[in-house]
Formats: sequence, structure tokens, C-alpha cells
Amino acid sequence: MAVNMRACLVALVVALAFLFFEGPMVAATRSAGASVTVQHLRQVRSFLKRVNKAPAKSIQSPDGDIIDCVPISKQPAFDHPLLKNHTIQMQPSSHPGGPYGDSNIAPHLITQTWHQNGKCPENTIPIRRTREEDVLRASSVNWYGKKRPDENLQKFHPEAGVTTGHQYAIASSAAGNYYGTEVSINLWKPTTETTNEFSLTQLWIVAGSYNDNDLNTIEAGWQVYPYIYGDANPRLFVYWTRDAYQSTGCYNLWCSGFVQTSNQIAVGATLAPQSIYGGSQYEFTILVWKDPGSGNWWMQVGGTYVGYWPSDIFTHLANRASLVQWGGEVAPSGNGQTSTQMGSGHFPGEGFGRASYVRNIQTVDSSNYLRSANGLNLINPTPNCYKVRSGTSSNDWGTYIFYGGPGRNRNCP
Repeated sequence: MAVNMRACLVALVVALAFLFFEGPMVAATRSAGASVTVQHLRQVRSFLKRVNKAPAKSIQSPDGDIIDCVPISKQPAFDHPLLKNHTIQMQPSSHPGGPYGDSNIAPHLITQTWHQNGKCPENTIPIRRTREEDVLRASSVNWYGKKRPDENLQKFHPEAGVTTGHQYAIASSAAGNYYGTEVSINLWKPTTETTNEFSLTQLWIVAGSYNDNDLNTIEAGWQVYPYIYGDANPRLFVYWTRDAYQSTGCYNLWCSGFVQTSNQIAVGATLAPQSIYGGSQYEFTILVWKDPGSGNWWMQVGGTYVGYWPSDIFTHLANRASLVQWGGEVAPSGNGQTSTQMGSGHFPGEGFGRASYVRNIQTVDSSNYLRSANGLNLINPTPNCYKVRSGTSSNDWGTYIFYGGPGRNRNCP
């Protein structure tokens, strides 16, 4: 009798332990779909422990995000094996010289939504907390926040332009030696046909090639990507790779690499307000350049030094870039033409206030000087769906492009 009682108690303890430890996983599995296994959930939660660093403070953003203020020395960048002993460069050793024009056309600049509810203390950086449901939307934990080369993501050939896969309306520099770029980009909230399609506007700083699987890129801009973020808000993003997206790099801070120094700007956070068709236009400026003193690639957004990509994580970009590009990109989820909008969702011929733009396009030369980009090569393989046109102006627009489109329409079936 006593033996049976002990056996029953042991069974009860085991059952309660299962409910306590595995119960939430099973419930999450059921809510996320039958394809999510307990093993997968364990992998997701292990990933979240790595990427979500312990914060000194947390801020609940009005858009639903949680912004964690993480001590600067504890950020994900230092998980990179090449950055274990990296000494943080708190600001660039020098800033590119050259002409600057303050816009009198778009007087209202954008902010980040989380700023409404607080700010991060000094010596911390704001990081958008990654949630379990975010990672569960990914096909695998290993590919969360990354571009998959086998899905034709970002199929750019620096020598030949765009190949198959995504659709673009961009301007490209001539091949040469480049050390950065500065642009002013206006912000929109395009709609995507499905939640796993994205629409973005960005700059690319490029060296190497796809053919040799040694393509190096630095990328930054804004994107709408419900599959990654769980909503349709336009968000600031960064990206990098050094092996043509084979295994290195990711969006934002979801892997190690980009070193953030600012306590004011959170990569991956919502940007607001957005431009209004026929109404107010809102924009922000991005400058990315190779700091001559450190060799690191610094990023400045709206006058704030956000952080940098250490030169150590690159091969070709450890020295210089061979190409710079600017414009819009859309990622279809199927083989047919998508109705996902690019930019404002309107063609460039509609002009200011209706079409999206990138203006005051400049590149940084070997003397760390900003020069207006000239002789742009325009790439828009599907002009009935998305298009780009360029121009120059003597005012603060300098060299500029209008770009974008609605995607599928009667001329683009």
C-alpha cells in the first residue's frame, strides 16, 4: 500500500512538473499552429535569451513595442567572435566635409514613437524587445531577421544591377571608389499584399560580388515588414553581410555586428509621422561613411550618431566600397505580380507631395568630402509596376530621384 502511494505521489509530481514547465509551450504550440513543436519553442526561447539583453530600464511604446534600455557594453554586437575584445568608439574621429542644405520644403522631420513615453539613460542603448510571437513567424530560428539567398532575397549584382526575385526602382552610382553616402528620404506607409511581403526605401553601400559569394553590403533606411515586426508601421532598419547573405549579417541588432552608441534612436522602432498624399511631407537624413581614423563605417540619422559597423566584420568593405545605390525595393511572396506598394504607391511622374523621393544624394570621396552624385544609372526592370526618374537642382535638393509605384495595375498584370 505504501509503495503504491509513493508511486502515485511520484507520478503526480512528474505530471505537475510537466504542466509547470511544458504547459505554456504546449499552449503556445496550439495557438501558433500544429507545425510548431515543443523543440522549436525551446529553440525560440533560447534565442530570445541571447538576443534580449537584461535592461536597466524598459519603456512601453504607444505602438505596442517594448524598448529595453540595455547597458552599452552588454549589447548584442559583442557576441560576435571578432568583437569580443572590441573597444567601443563613442563617436567618429572626423565628419565628412562638404555642402549641407537644410530643407525648406519638408520642415517637419520624423521622430520615433517610443519617445512619447520616455528616454533611455546615459550609457545605455534602446533596443526593441524581440517577442516570442515575432520569432515564431519565421520559418526557422536560424533565419529569423536574415535574408535567405535561396529565396532570391536581395539579388543584386553590382556589375549588372538587379536579377531575379525582388522588384526595384533605384539609382546606382558608376563603379568606382566610395567611402560613404548621405541622403534625405521621405517617409511613407505603403501597404503590402500579404504579411510576408515587404516594402522599403534604403541606401546600399556595396563591394564584392554575388558570383564569388563575397558580396559585402551596408544597408539602411525604412521598411514596412509585418512578417518581421508584427505590424505595418514603417521602421528604421539597418542590415549588413559579407558573404552575399549566405550566413553573415541580419536586420537591426538581431545578430552581432552593428555597434550602437546612441541612447536616443532605436533601430527597428516605428518612425512617425508619415508623409500624406497631397499634404505634408516628412523626411529624415541618413549619412553613412567610413571614418578615416578608425576605419569603422559610422551611421548618423537626423544629426545623431547612431553607431557603426566595425571594419573587422567585413572583407572588401574593410577598405572601401565600389558602388552605392539608393531607392525602393519590394519583396513579392509568390511568382505573380504583387500589389504591394513601393514608396507612396504612386509613380514618380506625380512629383513632390504625391510621389516618394530621395534627395540631396551625395557620396563621400577618399578625402572624406561629400560630393553631389552625378551620372546615375537608373534601374527599374518593371517600369509599368514601379519606376524611377532622376534630376538635379540648384537648391537643397541637389541630385534627387522620385521613385515608386502601385505594383499590380492594368498595365502591370
